[in-house]
Amino acid sequence: MRFKTFRRDRVSKPIYNWARKIMPPISETEREAIDAGTVWWDGELFTGNPDWEQFLAMPPARLSEEEQAFMDGPVRELCAMVEDWTLNWRDRDLSPAVWDFMRRNKFFGMIIPKEFGGLGFSNTAHSEVVRTLSSASIVAGVTVMVPNSLGPGELLMHFGTDAQRRHWLPRLADGREIPCFGLTSPHAGSDAAAMTDTGVVEYGTWKGKKVLGLRLNFHKRYITLGPVATVMGLAFKMQDPENHLGRGEDLGITVALLPTSTKGVRHGDRHIPQFTFFQNGPLYGEDVFVPLDHILGGEEQIGQGWTMLMTALAAGRSISLPSQSAASAAMCARATGAYARVRTQFNVPIGMFEGIQEPLAELCGNAYLIDAARRTTLAALDEGHKPSVISAIMKYHATERMRRSVEHAMDIHGGKAIIDGPNNYMGAAYRAVPVGITVEGANILTRNLMIFGQGAIRSHPYMLEELLALSHENREEGLDRFDETFWKHVGHAFKTAGRAFLRGWTGGFLSPAPKGAAMPHHWKTLSRHSAAFALLSDFALLTLGGSLKRREMLSARLGDILAELYLLGAVLKRYESEGRFAEDKPIVDYLMQAGEARIGIAFRGVLDNLPARPAAWLVRLIAFPAGVPNPAPSDRLITKLAEILLKPSGQRDRLTPDLYLGQGHDAHPLKDLERAFQLVVDAAQIEKRMRAKNINDAQEAHDMDLISDAEFTQLCEAREAIEKVIAVDAFPMEEISATAAQHKTKKPAARRKTPQRQAAE
Repeated sequence: MRFKTFRRDRVSKPIYNWARKIMPPISETEREAIDAGTVWWDGELFTGNPDWEQFLAMPPARLSEEEQAFMDGPVRELCAMVEDWTLNWRDRDLSPAVWDFMRRNKFFGMIIPKEFGGLGFSNTAHSEVVRTLSSASIVAGVTVMVPNSLGPGELLMHFGTDAQRRHWLPRLADGREIPCFGLTSPHAGSDAAAMTDTGVVEYGTWKGKKVLGLRLNFHKRYITLGPVATVMGLAFKMQDPENHLGRGEDLGITVALLPTSTKGVRHGDRHIPQFTFFQNGPLYGEDVFVPLDHILGGEEQIGQGWTMLMTALAAGRSISLPSQSAASAAMCARATGAYARVRTQFNVPIGMFEGIQEPLAELCGNAYLIDAARRTTLAALDEGHKPSVISAIMKYHATERMRRSVEHAMDIHGGKAIIDGPNNYMGAAYRAVPVGITVEGANILTRNLMIFGQGAIRSHPYMLEELLALSHENREEGLDRFDETFWKHVGHAFKTAGRAFLRGWTGGFLSPAPKGAAMPHHWKTLSRHSAAFALLSDFALLTLGGSLKRREMLSARLGDILAELYLLGAVLKRYESEGRFAEDKPIVDYLMQAGEARIGIAFRGVLDNLPARPAAWLVRLIAFPAGVPNPAPSDRLITKLAEILLKPSGQRDRLTPDLYLGQGHDAHPLKDLERAFQLVVDAAQIEKRMRAKNINDAQEAHDMDLISDAEFTQLCEAREAIEKVIAVDAFPMEEISATAAQHKTKKPAARRKTPQRQAAE
């Protein structure tokens, strides 16, 4: 007891007083963001000693029989109803038949419990539906995605009153009501605290009676489904200047459920997000009066709007955009591999060129990795976790890898992907890339401020408790809590340093790996880097204190390490869960080597730029005595991955499952591509015999009896299919130019004869 008192007063107290000066207090908005969601595997990674066996033991995400039947039935039927070119370039909307089909089949109520008329599907089913729909049409995917993620439905289930749930959920489930969520304002995007939308508590008239309610004034923009929404979840700053509720004047960010038919609410004109015509637009409210029972969750939830949003976001960002990113990455891999096989240059399939194989390998790897991380995260969600830090990792890294995949696909397709028209299956994905990068937290902000900035506080074993102790109103009680937590942190730091030293100086040889797992050297690499990450994080936090929040480049690099550890762990888990297919081993090796290289770049970036140079030198000495590893996939490995995409196989199908490839359409560009791909591969041996004789003309080869009648027919069929695939669209001038159309309808004017013309005649 005496020792603890001595330690508290003589050692901890000076540190406590110093730390209070350099650590900024946690704002209310930050506190709500930190409290939202749960800590899951991110917490394990911050310990520096993650329990990989626990990670592997988590059951993989799976669909129930009912969910699989929905995928095989209504989802496939809906995909076949959508024609993306007509949707985006003529109708500018889903057809009335599609809207009606989605309502009748409860696509808008997938997450709503059956007791309220919804489908009661799991997070996994929600994700799989969005993924498959997005492979057919981004617009269809977004339209189904929004009501099932960041919208009134999910918020009602978590925070609504019984009366609100009974009233709204059945209407949302069957599509009688179309929801949207109004958060973003002209001057408040990610910084919700800057919003100027207000709700003032005052008396007003509602249905002929004088009641206490809210006078709302707002301007919301970029609201998906806004133009067609019948009910909106509205985020606003609640104020009570006359203190009617006895809680003071500023009551904080609050959410209300507001029918858009309410007097004073106005739909604005539509936005056009990159010529991707999902419904999106502004909503306005001027002197809108509603009773207090419109507050989502009732009066108990006044001021809890930011917590609501962050809690919903923790799950929503783990599902919506990662699902669309997984669809896009898989489609890019499948279509680009097929196109690289059927398209030739210099009489050689372009996929045989090493310059093409390098991006093909990345396409293959991205498709495997994004889906591995998506499935792992879904398994956690279905177990009840709401991992806010992991959701930020998923949002950023899934959309960034999707962006890389789309760019590579565009490069390899060349003119085929540039010329728009019904036969261009890449253009819509390319146009939609900036949308995914921007929404649900802009990627720059997510990487620089959220992944590590929020993760260090939320997921570190002791950081949050220390900050709360430093911010405690009672200094004596705060000192007591700080003393207890700080010394636990010190003990943890010494253990971390010991692990990092042992694993670093043995090159990871003594790092732990799960018992019985395949490729233990990859698991050991992750264990080694996890210890080094935890050590470096502690040194960065210790030496920079509160200023680390402003050192965004350092924070981003630390977040990159954390993210790669999670993503690569998901890759290894997928390999184990799927049964250790031997043919997938090159994909895993490629991803692990490329991922370790990215980890190395991030480590070096922090160590080279950490202001406290002795701390950087010490971390290098402990964790990286031979330097930070810098592996790279070999050319041979790159070729192996490219070849996976260049031939039909079960492996290619497993890599790109459940995509919509034109089934149900008589003519569809992806259906034509798949057919040509198979025909070209089947005719490969015929082509090989002809090349050996330096003959390219099928008729000539047939005349020389080099190929049989059947082979001639087979070859002609393949070449006709190729011509159909590589063809691009062209339009009559008057169809795409209003000026040309006007000229065509006018009669030619009589030409005036000039003196020169008269002389010539």
